[in-house]
Formats: sequence, structure tokens, C-alpha cells
Amino acid sequence: MARTKDQRKKVMENACRDYTLNMHKRLQGIAFKKRSTKAVRIIRKFATKEMHTEEVRIDTQLNRHLWKNGCRNVPRLVRIRVQRTKNEDEDAKQKFYSTVQLLPVFTKEDFKGLQTENK
Repeated sequence: MARTKDQRKKVMENACRDYTLNMHKRLQGIAFKKRSTKAVRIIRKFATKEMHTEEVRIDTQLNRHLWKNGCRNVPRLVRIRVQRTKNEDEDAKQKFYSTVQLLPVFTKEDFKGLQTENK
């Protein structure tokens, strides 16, 4: 958990943020046949880092978007929404889990000016 200036731990709550990921930059030097699978792992790692949760669930629509051009040609930019939610299972190991969803952006020009949004 993150610490504040006076070294107290922050209490985790439900959160929702929108991000734009530059997959072209993150997949530089990755073999062609492993690019889509690596993209899914990169998104999972990003959500873990940003939301401080071990369990990350990737939406099927996002997975299809990453794989739509085959395993080699991953979209350069991906707009995602990451939500941290309290786990309802009583016997769950983790208190929170993250869900990653695709936000539809239709053209390359629509990405200009987008910033991280807290909701």
C-alpha cells in the first residue's frame, strides 16, 4: 500500500481510472509471434502496479481488440479503464481485484489530448 508523508498507510477503496497505453513503445524488440500475448501480460502488470492489486481480470472485449489484427500487429495505442473493486468472496486471498476494460477510440486523432481520468 502507498504511504503518505507522515508514513501512515492509505486505506484502499474502490477506484476507477482511464489510461492510454502506448503499446508500440512497450512492445519494442519483442518477437513477432509473441507480441499479442506479451501485450496482455504488459496490461496485467500495468494494472497491478497502478491499482496495487494482485488479481487482475482482463475483459474479453479488450483481449479481442489486442488480437484483432493477429498476433503480430497489436494496435499502437489502447485506451483502457481500470477499476479496483472489493472482493465479495469470503474465502478470497486478496481483498481487492482489478478489472481492465477497453474504452473505444475510433481514430488516431481521437487519442490527442486524452489524459488519465479519475472517476
